[in-house]
Amino acid sequence: MKHLILFLLLGFALPVFAQDTTTYAQQDNIQYRTGELTPYMKERCRLDVYYPAKTGNVPVIVWFHGGGITGGNKSIPAELKKQHVIIISANYRLSPKVSCPAYIEDAAAAVAWAFKNAHRYGGDSTKIYVSGHSAGGYLASMVGLDKQWLAKHDIDANRIAALFPFSGQAITHFTIRKEKGIPDTQPVIDAYAPLYHIRADAPPLYLYTGDREMEMLGRYEENAYLARMMGLIGHKATHLYELDGYNHGDMPKPSFYLMLKEIRKK
Repeated sequence: MKHLILFLLLGFALPVFAQDTTTYAQQDNIQYRTGELTPYMKERCRLDVYYPAKTGNVPVIVWFHGGGITGGNKSIPAELKKQHVIIISANYRLSPKVSCPAYIEDAAAAVAWAFKNAHRYGGDSTKIYVSGHSAGGYLASMVGLDKQWLAKHDIDANRIAALFPFSGQAITHFTIRKEKGIPDTQPVIDAYAPLYHIRADAPPLYLYTGDREMEMLGRYEENAYLARMMGLIGHKATHLYELDGYNHGDMPKPSFYLMLKEIRKK
C-alpha cells in the first residue's frame, strides 16, 4: 500500500464540485447529551445539522472544529454546503474548564447522536463519516480508533464509514500534555494518543496534513508515523496526503475537496 501521496496544488487552481440545486435547511443548537447535565454541558454540548430538505439516504459528515481544545465554535464549512451531504457540526467542552477526557466523551456523544438521529434528516446511518480540523481531527481519530468511547453509547466504532482527520495530532494532544504539566515539545504516546490505538480492523482512515515544512509541531511526521504503523499491523485502508504549499491554517480547503471526492466514490 502506498502510504504517502503528495497533492501538488501550489500554483494551480483548486478544483471544485458544482453546488447542488436542492433546497437545504438547518437546525441549530440541538442538545446532543442527555441525562444529568452541568450548566457548562448544556452550553457546549450542542450541534447544528445542515441537510437537504427533501432527499433521503444522504451521506453524513460529523465535523469537529479546531482551536487546540481551548477555543473555537461549531460552524458549517462553506466548502461542504450544497454538496448533497448532511453536515453535523458539534461543539464540545473546552480546557481548562474541563480536563481530559471530557471533550473526547463529548465528541463520542455527538457521533452517537448522529448514528441515532441522522435518519430524521434523511441521513444514511451506514454512511456516517467523522472529520475535523486540528483539535477536531484529533477528536475524530480518538473516537474512531479507541472503541471504548462509542461503546459507552452501545455503538461499535467500526460502523463509522471512514475517518477524515485534517491535520490532527497522532500523539497525545498538546493540551492534554499541558494539563499534566508536560511541554508541547515533549512527545507523549499514551492512552490519549490515536497512535496508541492502531488496529487492523479500524474504519478507512484518510490523514490530511499541510506541507511538512509549514505545519505546526511536526504534525505531518506524526501522521506519517500513524500511517506507517497502521500499515504494519495490517490495516488496508490508511491513506496519507501531504498538501504541498499549505500550512496548518489553510490546509482544510483542499482537504474538503479530497474528502468529498472519496465520499462520492463510496
